[in-house]
Amino acid sequence: MVVLLVGGGSVLMNAMIDKLNKNGHRVYLLTGQKEKRFSYKHVFERYDFPYENESIKDILESARPDVTIFMGAYDTNFTWESPRQDSVRYMAGLMNILSACSMMKKGKFLYFSSQEVFGESHIDDIGEEEPVSPKGFRAMALAQGEETCSNYHRTQGMNTIILRFDHLYWVPEKGKREDNPCFRMCLEALRTGKISANERRIYSMIYLSDAVEQAYGLICKEAPKHACYHITSGEEIGETQMAKLIQGELGSGIEVVDATAGMANRLVLDGNRYTGELGHEIFNHYDTGIRKVAQFMKRHSASFITEEDTGGGLAVKAWNNTRRILRAVFPYIENLICFIPFFLLYNNAANSAFVARLDFYLLYVLLFAVVYGQRQAIFSGFLAVIGYIAGQTGTRSGFEVLVDYNTYVWMAQLFIVGLVVGYLRDQLHFLQSENRARVDYLRGQLKDLEEINDSNVRMKHNFESQVVNHKDSLGKIYEISSTLEQYGPEEVLFYAAQVLSKLMDCEDVAIYTVANGDYARLFSATSPEARKMGNSLKYTAMEELHGELKEGRVYINRRMEEKMPMMASAVYSEDKMQLILMLWGIPWERMTLGEANRLTIVGFLIQNAVVRANRYLEALRNRRYVEGTNVLDESAFTQLAKAFFDAREKGLTEYVLLEILTEDGNYESAGKTLGSAIRQTDYLGILKEGKLYALLSNTNKENIGSIKERFRSAGYECRVEEAVV
Repeated sequence: MVVLLVGGGSVLMNAMIDKLNKNGHRVYLLTGQKEKRFSYKHVFERYDFPYENESIKDILESARPDVTIFMGAYDTNFTWESPRQDSVRYMAGLMNILSACSMMKKGKFLYFSSQEVFGESHIDDIGEEEPVSPKGFRAMALAQGEETCSNYHRTQGMNTIILRFDHLYWVPEKGKREDNPCFRMCLEALRTGKISANERRIYSMIYLSDAVEQAYGLICKEAPKHACYHITSGEEIGETQMAKLIQGELGSGIEVVDATAGMANRLVLDGNRYTGELGHEIFNHYDTGIRKVAQFMKRHSASFITEEDTGGGLAVKAWNNTRRILRAVFPYIENLICFIPFFLLYNNAANSAFVARLDFYLLYVLLFAVVYGQRQAIFSGFLAVIGYIAGQTGTRSGFEVLVDYNTYVWMAQLFIVGLVVGYLRDQLHFLQSENRARVDYLRGQLKDLEEINDSNVRMKHNFESQVVNHKDSLGKIYEISSTLEQYGPEEVLFYAAQVLSKLMDCEDVAIYTVANGDYARLFSATSPEARKMGNSLKYTAMEELHGELKEGRVYINRRMEEKMPMMASAVYSEDKMQLILMLWGIPWERMTLGEANRLTIVGFLIQNAVVRANRYLEALRNRRYVEGTNVLDESAFTQLAKAFFDAREKGLTEYVLLEILTEDGNYESAGKTLGSAIRQTDYLGILKEGKLYALLSNTNKENIGSIKERFRSAGYECRVEEAVV
């Protein structure tokens, strides 16, 4: 099996690679970054591309993975230090990868989420069907990622599976910060010697190796029954209990502090769905998993704590204080050690003809001024003065040295040179730091400009392709829509659905006629999917859709509601809504303002053809109906029946033709009697040797029982007619 892992370097990523490799699977890796900061073993092919890159589609086509795994909540490419920016990047990257996978139409897509999507406390264990309640940008981004995967599953038929890990924890890497309760408590213990625990806070955790085993079970299962699973140990633990386990591993120097406050907070995921379908066994219970984490962090405590930390036990505290003092005094100790050779050189230089005029103390002060700056220049200057006076007292008395103005001239020269050089060094160091920060900022700006330029280039190519292909040009739209003029007035609405499907590049299109102020009746549809709202609907009860159509705007299903069309528009005539155009099979990425504008233009062009046909039929009303009745004459009704027959053959509509059994041929009486028994979208007419028929639009033989019963109550029997002459 070929598996594509998508995410940055982490302990979880390494564990997944090892597990897949040991079981003989071929592993591809998409790191999501250009820099090669990590090395991976047992990876067949590695791609260092950002998630937003256009090459993602080519990568998937090249790898052809059976399973694609997006690390999601555990992707180290997102630090969440800038939550707003990271949430935008996160969703953009996920959308790009999902779009590429949906185009490939192969394999499963696993999305790793976490318990963070449930921000509130729950009394009972949380099942997979529980609505999410995220708090914070990170949790909202994870929840939006879940919803996006679910939408692709519903609308695109992708085999997407969401895995929510319940407080995943593991042995961290040296010096690396992790975000789980066990790590935070161990780190607090090492830094402060105390562990704050809220007795009212309860949750469950799962160790890394157990979580990987459960995830692997879903990777290998051919057809999971559900689209969402909880990966959990099912074992509750309170903060106080966990703090005591950590205290037992780190030593008696750790104090557990009772920080109980607020209301009870319980967050435990229910893993019965996974257990019932696949079964699982937990190998690392809390006593084992917490011991591994605490012992590792204790052995490598120096990599997790800083100089300012007070430390855990007495030994750690002593080491921290000693290290802080040594780091502070080391430059001065180094200065004192270096002073000794310069002192000896200065005293011995007086007896040498070659170096007698060389001032070693001045060189000594300059050296430390250049390396360390003003502070060390002052300290080395004082040491040099002490050494100079000590050297002069060998030939003169101390009083003579102190009253000699040459001594003070030399001291002034020494300090002036040292301070000036130290000041210049400090300023140069400051400017270099400032320039580095400015360069980093400009590099970030340049990167943003490059990304903007790439986006502009993509838009340019899209516009070029539109101009070359003429797929979306107004001329092309008019050329296709004008084909409606070749159809008869009775056929316009049927083939309007086909034209709309072609112009909008959408296979699932439905056209509803507005029967009265509240209800709309299905007239034609291009697929069974487009008929999912039924033959009749009360569109005024759909508040959001009705509100948009009433204002003359295009409705866009931004919430991806399954029972609603992706887009919809209304056709008006004389300020009255005549038709509702519904589009179902539009992918999420095409639900844009540009598509809405195109639907508006297409709606106006269809409106012209429909209104023209209606006016034509209205003008010929007296010639089409039997005088004094609402019954179509034989010529008009034959044309109408043939139009319905041809449309049904092309899958655009359904209808039933009923023969009304009348003895006296009194169409006027039958028309008045049966007119109230049929709907506004049904027709009465004469066909085949002067016999009376009823044409029931968008109806099949299974649901005409009530209509036949109404006809029978009105005194007329009827039977289904199969053919049209």
